[in-house]
Amino acid sequence: MIRKFREEDISTVMKLWLNTNIQAHSFVPRDYWVENYDLVKEMLPQADIYIYEEEGKILGFAGLTGHYIAGIFVGQGSQSKGIGGQLLAHVKEQYEDLKLQVYEKNERAVKFYQREGFLIEKEQVDEQTGEKEFIMCHSRDISSYSQK
Repeated sequence: MIRKFREEDISTVMKLWLNTNIQAHSFVPRDYWVENYDLVKEMLPQADIYIYEEEGKILGFAGLTGHYIAGIFVGQGSQSKGIGGQLLAHVKEQYEDLKLQVYEKNERAVKFYQREGFLIEKEQVDEQTGEKEFIMCHSRDISSYSQK
């Protein structure tokens, strides 16, 4: 089941955020994620958060600021079971146009977003980590791509 974030979800969501980032981004020092934990925890309630829950257990979530997907996070034991796809489908229903940033080295995520219809719009370097990343976009109106 997908539902909106509730305040009591914060500790579980933050643990999932930290663990998933460390696992998916082995090329970024672990300290980077640890050092950003408090900032993300403070900003999280201001975002639109969609929780994927089964039998009362949070298995994943998607976070957005406006039309920007800050991330889709699925716990290690729940990955490759369609949860990320369900969260993304839910987000696509809510927003016509979406953007996100993903590290080039996070090949699994890049392939996931491409499979889900996202296109690489731009390449850049994340100033905080020094890592190359892609800005990817998705639009329900495919004709908007040709206008860019």
